[in-house]
Amino acid sequence: MPGTVPSEMAISLTESAAHRIQSFLAAGGHGIGLRLGVRKTGCSGFAYVVNYAEAQQPGDMVFEDRGVKVYVDSASLPLIDGTVVDFVKQGLNEAFRFRNPNVKGECGCGESFSV
Repeated sequence: MPGTVPSEMAISLTESAAHRIQSFLAAGGHGIGLRLGVRKTGCSGFAYVVNYAEAQQPGDMVFEDRGVKVYVDSASLPLIDGTVVDFVKQGLNEAFRFRNPNVKGECGCGESFSV
């Protein structure tokens, strides 16, 4: 079945990330969840791509955690399987942060990673 996630694969959210996504979706009045992926870039090889999902795309794997759906394209999933998505505020800055068990190295600025 398309979009079926093998039971051993997972993407999860902290309470803070789930709350941020739910608040944004409610305020915007549209969107069905979080879209998470990677793209080749940066000095270490890959960078995270985070958007709000408007629709499920062919090949998406769908995870649900804390009442929020997370959509991941099948090409990105092996690179981010097991990732915990957090949302942190530090002073005036706020951003999603990723605890990815597959990361072998990160660039100095923290914008890209290698697996």
